[in-house]
Amino acid sequence: MSRFLRIVLPAVVIVAWLAVASVGGPYFGKIAEVSTNDQTSFLPASADATKVQERASEFRQASGAPAIVVLDRAGGLTRTDLAAADRLADALGDRDDVQGVSPVIPSEDGDAVEIVATLTQTAETGDAVAAIRADVEDALPTGVRGFVTGPAGFTADLTAAFAGIDGLLLGVALAAVFVILIVVYRSPLLPVLVLSTASFALCASILVVWWLAKADLVTVNGQVQGILSILVIGAATDYALLYTARYREALRDHRSGWDATKAALRGSLEPILASGGTVIVGVLCLLFSDLNSNKALGPVAAIGIAFSLLAALTLLPALLLAFRRAAFWPLRPAYGSAHPVVTGPDAKGLWASVGRLVARRSRVVWVVCTVGLLAMGAGLSGLRADGVPQSDLVIGASQARDGQDVLADHFPGGSGSPAQVIGRADSLDELVRAVREVDGVDGVVAAAKDSPSGTVAVTDGSDADGSDTAGSGAGGPGARAGGGSGATAEPTLSRGDVLLEATLADPADSAAAEQTVRDLRTAVERVDPDAIVGGVTATALDTNDTGIRDRSVIIPIVLAVILLILMLLLRSIVAPLVLIGSVIVSFAAALGVGALVFDHVFHFPGADPSVPLYSFVFLVALGVDYNIFLMTRVREEALRHGPREGVLRGLGVTGGVITSAGIVLAATFAALGVIPILFLVQIAFVVAFGVLLDTVVVRSLLVPALALELGRRAWWPSRLSRPAHHM
Repeated sequence: MSRFLRIVLPAVVIVAWLAVASVGGPYFGKIAEVSTNDQTSFLPASADATKVQERASEFRQASGAPAIVVLDRAGGLTRTDLAAADRLADALGDRDDVQGVSPVIPSEDGDAVEIVATLTQTAETGDAVAAIRADVEDALPTGVRGFVTGPAGFTADLTAAFAGIDGLLLGVALAAVFVILIVVYRSPLLPVLVLSTASFALCASILVVWWLAKADLVTVNGQVQGILSILVIGAATDYALLYTARYREALRDHRSGWDATKAALRGSLEPILASGGTVIVGVLCLLFSDLNSNKALGPVAAIGIAFSLLAALTLLPALLLAFRRAAFWPLRPAYGSAHPVVTGPDAKGLWASVGRLVARRSRVVWVVCTVGLLAMGAGLSGLRADGVPQSDLVIGASQARDGQDVLADHFPGGSGSPAQVIGRADSLDELVRAVREVDGVDGVVAAAKDSPSGTVAVTDGSDADGSDTAGSGAGGPGARAGGGSGATAEPTLSRGDVLLEATLADPADSAAAEQTVRDLRTAVERVDPDAIVGGVTATALDTNDTGIRDRSVIIPIVLAVILLILMLLLRSIVAPLVLIGSVIVSFAAALGVGALVFDHVFHFPGADPSVPLYSFVFLVALGVDYNIFLMTRVREEALRHGPREGVLRGLGVTGGVITSAGIVLAATFAALGVIPILFLVQIAFVVAFGVLLDTVVVRSLLVPALALELGRRAWWPSRLSRPAHHM
């Protein structure tokens, strides 16, 4: 290649990435425009809660989420307080982002009132709730407490907790990585080049994801947004570190920066592509999910990893070629200088010592490591990962959670967030009776479509035959909870379908309310096999049930796919089985320790079903990355020096870079912990701890010890397993 092209080609690559970053950079602040945290939108189409949500507009005007305002005073509300509540209800009814407001509903004890303000379908929930909270604060008489809770309130608190995704999370992650790279490389320039590579990859990823989400081709929510940033920064940095290590080696053997670049690419291309490909395939297995929130992460994460690979194999080589040895200043690798001795009696340093320990006591090492990991995994017996109440999703202050507690003290716990039943109108009497007989149901109201005037017909407190059925209804007598129109027309319940709204005695996000919904489904199906039950509680229930189903389906698929990739890469059957087994044990240990920490240190109420699933996908895919880095180098060295020497040389050469990569990845995932969302904090701990465990114990001790113990059998049926390549 001509000298001109050697100069122009890297320049073109750098300029192209600068152009992409300049376009994609501004989308960091815009990603929230295409992000949603509406739980129902992530349910599978087959879920009853989804079907009820889709059909609700048949019975009433389409609306947004209900915001429940609750006011209370110890010792009882005064007439002045009630007058202030009436004025507040009128003020809320005048808001453009509120579709309808219920009358002021007093509690039986006289200490509290509630007002249900249903948002318009187009209202931005976070902004609308913030404005309503300001109105409530302005309207409160001295001594009266006011809260805005309900589905809209919880969504607003969740959105506020995710507000740090764009700035705080990324800043913490980049700062942590920068400090680690400074310590590892003791160079002021190299960390800048590596982090520039990762940042440009993230810019490109967000640009593509934004437009795909805008076109409704992918779904983005807060958790997807946060994980994308962390995954790209961590993965791109890992791949960059592997290439950088190869480039520094090549600079000792080649005078020309161009020749060193070619040698580094030859040595790192296969393991980087294999590692990235493994992660891409692993996250794409999430497409087998029935839960749309899990399914959404698959393609978004795959896009991020693809750009991480592309940046590490194009931008970083171009940048390092431009700076050559100066990139490593002040510790420049000189041409012709000796490579560090990693094996033999003259070898010095940590990894030489580790190699000697593994070589002398391989059986003891792998047995001790395995027993230790299994002991850590014993904590899995205490893992509670079947879902947590919506009120516990936000860590720290939450007005919606406080308001829910106050609401439950004075009203039926599910007030304002009723369970919704859709069934045949000609079975109304039987359906109402079946619903009322379920323990945990406090009251029922019914709405039917197809009235002659085109309005919604409502029964409030009575069956079609006039007998009392509703009790307190969906929010109390006359209330329009959940966005009902409140119209009173001549009931026409002899044809079509009917919507029943059942107020639950327990808080809508409680385990007791979920059990009531299960009992409701059983009861109404006896009357009408086609009846379906939805609402806030049913949405949470279906989400958790589907998440548990996804876990049991996707984990075996991920294992099978990654095992196949490893077999193709290493040309072996035994070694991939060993690697997969080691990662599974490592994952069990990380999750077991996580369960103990969650229960006995942080006293968390449980875990979302997505925590084990996401932790597994990331730990297996990323954990296998380090084994790929190690074993591809071991195979390369074994072909030259024999299998035994290959293991020790591979361990010595890759020890520093893989450990650095593991620390970087653990730090980036740990940064997720700054976002006060329960499942992100849990994922942050499990993945960060698991990556460190995998890097320090599994890859440094367990896998090399097993490789030495198995000898050439580890490479069966490749040529390395034949006697000519004896240990």
